[in-house]
Amino acid sequence: MEPIDHLFRRESGRMVATLTRTFGIHNLALAEDVVQDAFCRAVDVWKFRGMPENPSAWLMTTAKNRALDLLRRERRALTFAPELARLIESEASLAPAIDSFFTPHTIKDDQLRMMFSCCHPRLREEAQVSLVLHILCGFSVGEIASAFLISPAATEKRITRSKKVLAGSKRLFELSDADFTTRLSIVHRALYLLFNEGYHGACANSAVRVELCAEAMRLAEMLLDHALTATPTSYALSALLHLSAGRLPGRVDISGDLISFFDQDRALWNQEILTRGRRLLELSATGSELSDYHVEASIAAVHASAGTAEETDWGAIVSLYDTLLQVRSTPVGALNRALAVAQYKGPECGLQELNGIVDRDRLSAYPFYFAALGELELQCGRRSLAHDHFTSALALARNPMERRFLDQRVGECACNDTLQNSGVHSEVPLANE
Repeated sequence: MEPIDHLFRRESGRMVATLTRTFGIHNLALAEDVVQDAFCRAVDVWKFRGMPENPSAWLMTTAKNRALDLLRRERRALTFAPELARLIESEASLAPAIDSFFTPHTIKDDQLRMMFSCCHPRLREEAQVSLVLHILCGFSVGEIASAFLISPAATEKRITRSKKVLAGSKRLFELSDADFTTRLSIVHRALYLLFNEGYHGACANSAVRVELCAEAMRLAEMLLDHALTATPTSYALSALLHLSAGRLPGRVDISGDLISFFDQDRALWNQEILTRGRRLLELSATGSELSDYHVEASIAAVHASAGTAEETDWGAIVSLYDTLLQVRSTPVGALNRALAVAQYKGPECGLQELNGIVDRDRLSAYPFYFAALGELELQCGRRSLAHDHFTSALALARNPMERRFLDQRVGECACNDTLQNSGVHSEVPLANE
């Protein structure tokens, strides 16, 4: 039997989105209460009767019936969604109206509209991602606080403030609204950040949060199921997430510690996910649109196609990073390019590129900038300088896994064994930051 917390994670977003459309976004708290009631009832009933054959349908039906009861009781006292208000004046029209809101197609559309609503332009990026995690993905305040390394109290305040912004919208976002294109770009960015937090986040308990990556991929695939949101950039973003996620099984060992790029067992890579990523990348190549997600996905595809790290076409990767920096120039993108140059032309050239990053002061709190410097200095035989850089990186490490990875590199600076690539390149997050 599927654990109730897993079921909540999977189903709560669908239920909240549909109930929010039913009650109006200003009644979001009411929608969340109904979902909570449905799950509490499930715990009580299933304890004695066992889980039904289709628990998702049972929960949605329970939530629908609870919504219907509330509307019957409160329709004179509360203000509901404008699209519902005219349908709840009589008992004869109320039940059919609610039924129409709970069809599978409508439920799916409501999730998409809720995603766009969470990515409100007035909210900061971390608030947008927090709302997506909380409302659409069923993450608790504590889980979100852990993911972003802030206190539960601060997370609660962030989410509460963000919900007030949503309430001011009066309704869920419509894909026909004038700022659709702008909002879609924000949605892309939020899903990218969500995936990146899982792929290389600051969680204190894990170097990789697979569940965050999975949620980002699920929501990105949802964009591909709607004609308006299935743009070339949406396909490129989904391709990037798949081509990165397919390599996740090789990034950590059984203890959860990071494995260097050159030591990863590529037999562990998920070829099914990688194949899906390549297909999505092909589908993104329509029209003249070229986004940073297209370029990053192409870089990920080069990595995924190499049989070994040594067989990687580093020249192609350097060229793609040149293109990426023209499309969107970021310090992390420049850092990744410098590491690719080091693999292609040698560590001295890589160091020149690292030291030439225009905004490298923005990397001063970023552990893998100093780890990259340390790695290339170590490859050049300058152990003392490498030791200093790795020590700086170690001081900035965000979780025990990063600390163990970097502590090992500090120790290797005093070792006389033959130097090998640590593959710091693979431990740097995606470049679009």
